[in-house]
Amino acid sequence: MTVTVREPRPDRPADLEAFARVRDAAVPFLVRTPASLAHDLAHAHPAAHHRLLLAELDGHPVGTADLGLVHDSTEPGQAYLHLYVDPGHPGHGAGSLLARTAEQRLHALGATRVHSWVLDTPANRAFAEHRGYRASRSAHFLRLDLAHGTLPPAPPVPPGVTLRTAADFTADPRPLFTLDAETSADEPGDVPQELTDYEAWLAQTWQHPLLDRELSSVAVVDGRPAAFSAAHTDGNGRYVTAMTGTARSQRGRGLAKFTKYASLSRAHAAGIQQAFTGNDTGNAPMLAVNKWLGYEICATEVRYVRELG
Repeated sequence: MTVTVREPRPDRPADLEAFARVRDAAVPFLVRTPASLAHDLAHAHPAAHHRLLLAELDGHPVGTADLGLVHDSTEPGQAYLHLYVDPGHPGHGAGSLLARTAEQRLHALGATRVHSWVLDTPANRAFAEHRGYRASRSAHFLRLDLAHGTLPPAPPVPPGVTLRTAADFTADPRPLFTLDAETSADEPGDVPQELTDYEAWLAQTWQHPLLDRELSSVAVVDGRPAAFSAAHTDGNGRYVTAMTGTARSQRGRGLAKFTKYASLSRAHAAGIQQAFTGNDTGNAPMLAVNKWLGYEICATEVRYVRELG
C-alpha cells in the first residue's frame, strides 16, 4: 500500500468533495462544504499562502491538512497547520507524510512557529508530541440536538436593545465589521491578530458561502451593533456558531446570551437538526451561556505549538 500527498485542485469538484468527506469523518463538529473550501482558497490573503493537502492510500483519500501563515499577526513567523486522518484508516503513515510535507512548505515560507489544534485523544497527542509539539490551551466542541431537544424559555430583551439580523445590514455591513474587529481582538488565543482590512473581511467573512445572514442575529443599541452571533449552515441540517461577540462597552448585560438564543431559535424554526459551537476551556462566561442553552461537550481539542528550526 502506498500513501501519497498532493494539493486538491479547486477546479476538480471531486477533490474538494474528498477533502470535505475526510474532514467530516474526523471532525463532524465542524461544517465545511466543497463550495466553502473553494471560497477559502480563492479569497485567502496572498500573504497567508493558504493551502490544502490531501493524503491518498492507493488513490483513496484518507487524510487532510490545511496550512498557511498567520499574515495578520503582530508577531512575524507565525503559521498554522491542522491535520486530520480518517479514523477508519489509521496506521498507514498518512499523518506523518502530511505533517512532513506541510512543515517543509511552511519552513520554506519563513515560518518559525507552527500552531495546530489536535483532538484530545492519547493517539493524537502522542503523535503531536513525538514531532516536537508542546501543548498549550484547549477548547471544547459542543453539540445541541435541535431536532429532539428544546431550548430554554427566551431571555428577556435587555433594556434599550433592538434585535436585528445580519441580513438587515446587507446595504452597509461596515458596522458589523467594526464590531467583529473589536470582539475578535479579545478572543482567547496564542497568536495576537488584528482585523483591519475591510475589503478582505467582505470577501472572506461577509461573502462566505456558509454564512447564513438570516440566522445570524445582531443586538443594536442606540442605532449601533452592540453584540452578534454569526451562524454558518451547510444546507443539510447542520449549524455552527462562527462567532459570538459583544462590544466592550456593552458587556455584562447578557447580550451574548440574547443574540445566541435568537439565532438558535430561528435555526430551530428553519428545521436545523444539529447545532455545534466551540468554546475555549478558559472562557467561563461563554461556557455558562452554552450550558444554559443546552449544549453538551462532545469533544475537546488541544492547541499544540512547535518551533521550526
